[in-house]
Amino acid sequence: MGIFSPTYCMLGTENRREGIEHPVSHISGDNCCYSGHPFCVDISNSVFAYLHGDQISQTHVYFSNTRGYTFQKFAYERQAELVGSLGGVFHFHSLSQVGLLLIDQGKAMFSYSEHPLNRSLGLPFDYNGTLDILITPGQKGILIFWFEKSLLVSGNAGQLVYPVPMDEEPRISYSSVSEANVTIHNIAANQNELAVLTRENSLYYGSLGILPSSLIKFSGQNIWSQEAAVMFTDVGQVEILTPLPDPMFPAFDFQRCPMNVQEILMDPQLQVDVCKVELLQGEFDNRMYSIDMNSKLQLTALMIPRPGRSPVPLAMVSNPHSLGLQVAIYEDGYTYDGNTKHRLNISLRQQHHWGRANPNFTSSIKKPTVSTITLDVANKEISCVDLKPLTALISVGCDQGKKIVIQNKISACSNGILDPVGLQDNYSYIIEKEAYDPNFRGQMSREDLVVNYPYEKLGCPRLVYYNTPWRPVVELWREGKFQEVTKAEFVLLEVNGLFTYTYSLTAQMALCRSQPQNWTTILESAGDKRPFAWDRENYISCHDPDNDAPLRWPDVPYQILGGPTANKVIFDQRNGIYVFFLSIVDPYYSYCHLETTFSVYVYGALPPSIIPTTVTIIPLIMAMLLSVWSAYMIPKLLHTEKGLRLKEFWMNLCRRLRNLCPCFQGRR
Repeated sequence: MGIFSPTYCMLGTENRREGIEHPVSHISGDNCCYSGHPFCVDISNSVFAYLHGDQISQTHVYFSNTRGYTFQKFAYERQAELVGSLGGVFHFHSLSQVGLLLIDQGKAMFSYSEHPLNRSLGLPFDYNGTLDILITPGQKGILIFWFEKSLLVSGNAGQLVYPVPMDEEPRISYSSVSEANVTIHNIAANQNELAVLTRENSLYYGSLGILPSSLIKFSGQNIWSQEAAVMFTDVGQVEILTPLPDPMFPAFDFQRCPMNVQEILMDPQLQVDVCKVELLQGEFDNRMYSIDMNSKLQLTALMIPRPGRSPVPLAMVSNPHSLGLQVAIYEDGYTYDGNTKHRLNISLRQQHHWGRANPNFTSSIKKPTVSTITLDVANKEISCVDLKPLTALISVGCDQGKKIVIQNKISACSNGILDPVGLQDNYSYIIEKEAYDPNFRGQMSREDLVVNYPYEKLGCPRLVYYNTPWRPVVELWREGKFQEVTKAEFVLLEVNGLFTYTYSLTAQMALCRSQPQNWTTILESAGDKRPFAWDRENYISCHDPDNDAPLRWPDVPYQILGGPTANKVIFDQRNGIYVFFLSIVDPYYSYCHLETTFSVYVYGALPPSIIPTTVTIIPLIMAMLLSVWSAYMIPKLLHTEKGLRLKEFWMNLCRRLRNLCPCFQGRR
């Protein structure tokens, strides 16, 4: 459940946490109880620490993603421009925003960290006294602000905060706690309900639905004491606990006062209307889903109203800046009692892809976000205690079931070039020192490298002819099923530092508008993440009109494959195994870091000649020229006087040789 826990952590005390260098007084965080999804775990691990009441322009805020074991300074953009004192720091996961509560001259308002809410502050509300702030469970963005004489609620993470009205009797209503002249002692809340215990021995109860509703007063009993506390044990089950000290023993017993809300609401004196809905159910309730880039999600629900009633179902997302929805409702038969069944089909996808929202309204599509989807009934009666809203948590981010696979239709093993048995038997190969650089800079190494081939991980290498431009075929799989051949942009890097390959396109041939990134620039900025640090988060397309880096070197190789270009890899005259790291860098293809490692075997390259090329080419050209000259000049010379004398000379010479040689004489 959501928490807002005061603590105190001073520099130099034994409670000091690593990373905190200035005094702090409060911490805030939230818990996610949907599943073991990595994002849900991240929600529970996030904690803020800060000094309540400090001037917000100069205060120090600390953030922890380790449940508070270690902290680091949190940088909030435009913090120095904010005016007022700090009332709290909260991570509103339902909005994918960090919110700072500003207090100034009896008014409070929230400032948000991300587009589009960072362009202005939330609506101001009265801040009287020091308000405790409760984040209700479920990541729906419901906040409760309270102290003795004030009770405020926000259903959208502080963008709009309003006082909670209170009903004393069926015809007596008050717009706020101060108007009702009661003193709050303690409150409790779950995902959909709120209970308030007052010092006037009264218990107030209300629902936390999509639309605001008032609290109803239960008949007064002797339930309050200075040590009493109220809590929910289940839906519609409230319990008031009072500790009973024992002078003979240091432990406490508790006096329990359980209350069944549904039973109390049936009291005719309260004049509560009967719930107009008999059933509201959906399989998505209390579940978590993921919507990746360009994906959709279909949810269904069933509503059965009471006879003669026409309730209005209402679906709402907590983060409309990133998640859009469309709902269709239709009649789907009748129950045995003759009631009409209404089926609701809810379609969810990224707000950007619905095409209905202004870009100034949507959040950044490159960043993963979170939202909840809630299905409730408009103006639902307070008697609908057991008819709780249907809620699901939607992660607009990476689908953990996705992975990429490199197509391997033609392998070196299937063509008999390599033996799979030999590859599994601790196979190793040598990379010449002239062909690799362990620092990935394209410089020759000082010694050869012996590489052990990991067959269990890579399998048999794909087969590639060295003289044919090549590009790997990247397949997208989800939960063991083939989805598509991806056309997204990706990059390659040989993991052992081999640099005996280049690319078929240059930056100019790829029609780049600005200087493209390459592995050299990525390695320089990667730091501790090197060398495989090129991914969707730091990729900048040279075709992006917003990229203002000038195209200074148009002839450099263009190292991005896929996407709008036909770029391919060209291997040098070298046979052998290449082990490539492949990363999808297109930020609009998936929120996942889709990466893989695979191997290829390049064949068909003849060994380079030991004799220098000039030594063989020059004599060959001279011999060819001499042959051409001889074929032209000799027949021409034979028809001249000198040519006839030369011809007669050779004929006489051949005749004498024939007379002298016994072999010729024997043939006569």
